[in-house]
Amino acid sequence: MSRLPVLVAIPTLNEERNIAAAVGSVIDHFEAVVVVDSGSADATCRIAAGLGAEIVRYEWDGRYPKKKQWCLENVRTDLPWVLFLDGDERPSEELLAGLRQLFSRPVEAAAFDIPLAYWFAGRRLRHGHTIVKRALLDRTRCRFPALGDLDAPGMGEQEGHYQPIAEPVRTLRWPIEHRDEDPVRSWFDRHNRYSDWEAWLELRPGVREEIRLAKTRQGRIFHRAPCKPLLSFCYAYLFRRGFLDGRAGLDYALAMSFYRWQIGLKARENRRLGGGGAG
Repeated sequence: MSRLPVLVAIPTLNEERNIAAAVGSVIDHFEAVVVVDSGSADATCRIAAGLGAEIVRYEWDGRYPKKKQWCLENVRTDLPWVLFLDGDERPSEELLAGLRQLFSRPVEAAAFDIPLAYWFAGRRLRHGHTIVKRALLDRTRCRFPALGDLDAPGMGEQEGHYQPIAEPVRTLRWPIEHRDEDPVRSWFDRHNRYSDWEAWLELRPGVREEIRLAKTRQGRIFHRAPCKPLLSFCYAYLFRRGFLDGRAGLDYALAMSFYRWQIGLKARENRRLGGGGAG
């Protein structure tokens, strides 16, 4: 097998710091690599095209489907299998080898959850961070749900923090490397927006329940848990032994706890104001 029979779809917006590593990690291994760009004002598209990626322009119309589902419906539909990578992600060597083994025979599963090897503030976290991403999909057997969150702030054109619906789903053990080269303030900027969306959901239990059902098993359990800021810190730093990652492990556990605290604080403010927040 010279190239894996998979489309790598990389949704982007102003990813010039990261895109060369992302495209370079996949261009020689997969049948197609497509950067789906939302009007980047930097050199993202020029860099990606120079490395051999196809560029597809995307403009959100404010409705569903959002960006990833739109990719499933419109981008290289001759290839059923799609691997979604963010602009700051790349498959590990173990994942590339594992995928060659996987696609050497018929594939039963409709989608695969893949763990993230997460970098924070310049260091790889080997203990405290334990997120998986449903990133490898058979587009003929899965879809991102259309939820009632179009008026919510914080997410816009991208699907929120939920997974595509598929059955059956299997979990791979080989990771995607999530290595963001942007300054750490960009992490806080993104999560400030994400917390707007999460806080909006807190006042809309119907939509929140739809999203809970579209999460991984780990995400569904945490979705219902009380005292999320404290629980988040204790889970990452103590139970998952994030303290073994040194200062980066502490910084990350605190950052995620602060993110959960933001969600709760914004939700309480939205209740007090009676308007449910922006949107």
